[in-house]
Amino acid sequence: MKPNRHAQILKLIREYDIETQEELAKKLNETGFPVTQATVSRDIRELKLTKLANDHGGSRYALMENLPQDEEGRFIRVLKDSFVSMDTADSIVVIKTAPGMAMAAASVLDELRLDEIVGSIAGDNTIMCAARSHEDAVKVMKNLRKMLERI
Repeated sequence: MKPNRHAQILKLIREYDIETQEELAKKLNETGFPVTQATVSRDIRELKLTKLANDHGGSRYALMENLPQDEEGRFIRVLKDSFVSMDTADSIVVIKTAPGMAMAAASVLDELRLDEIVGSIAGDNTIMCAARSHEDAVKVMKNLRKMLERI
């Protein structure tokens, strides 16, 4: 059952710009795969789906393997596709993203394992990264800007 459901998810995200887990669950239910949002959430993690900006100013689920091949490049692409702006508030780096993209971008920041970031919290379009100090927050911003300029 799960392999068939996963195949259907991949088919659906290729055919439609699906922005939310709820939309994906609805499409799966419509195509004969009864699921809950919790099941869809697990499937998204297992399939290593991420959100990318779509052509209409929103976001859509996509397979990570459709991104550039090298790991750092793949991560930076997710950041670049979602990035809107960033600023500091003392030792906090506040990153604004496209709607619905903050969690994917925060996950990328976690994967990059920047020493200056203690942890991050993501909402719908905002990430708050706790740095060890104001100086570290400024350093994080400089490093992120350099990364975003590469691709």
